[in-house]
Amino acid sequence: MTAATYSAREQLRDGRPIEIRALRPSDEAGMLDAINHTNAESLRRRFFITKRAFSDKEKAFFMNTDFVKHVALVAEIDEDRRRRIIGGGRYVVSEPAQAEVAFVVIDGYQGQGIGTLLMRHLSIIARAAGLKNLIAEVLPENTPMRKVFGKFGFEHRRGADPQVLHLVLTL
Repeated sequence: MTAATYSAREQLRDGRPIEIRALRPSDEAGMLDAINHTNAESLRRRFFITKRAFSDKEKAFFMNTDFVKHVALVAEIDEDRRRRIIGGGRYVVSEPAQAEVAFVVIDGYQGQGIGTLLMRHLSIIARAAGLKNLIAEVLPENTPMRKVFGKFGFEHRRGADPQVLHLVLTL
């Protein structure tokens, strides 16, 4: 299985099945729907600014992944007899052997372990791709995300912005 065809079945903490899979070009409407079900504070913690809409250029960046330098996974669940994207995670290679990782989970599904599942599967893909480090920039008040990164052994390092935590995981 390649990163572009990646798919894994998992379970949420409450036992419901979930699929972690590669983002597809046909997922744009589902991704936008997920953003519409994410409150402004959750989006601010992800993007560091208040964000309710995305430009065409931003949409193109998020949707057009090459699965080499830009890998994106979605968390999808069956809800009311239809598939629904409820979260996503990605990494973007920023330097040779290093990538920045980020996630977002819609509010109604936060606290179910989705960030942990996405991180686990992104780290599997990153290791297989030969990456040596994953980095994350996290706002200090984003305790849930800090906990997820802490589970995987991310370490705090000095970053360029003193208002943001710079975390590094050696793979």
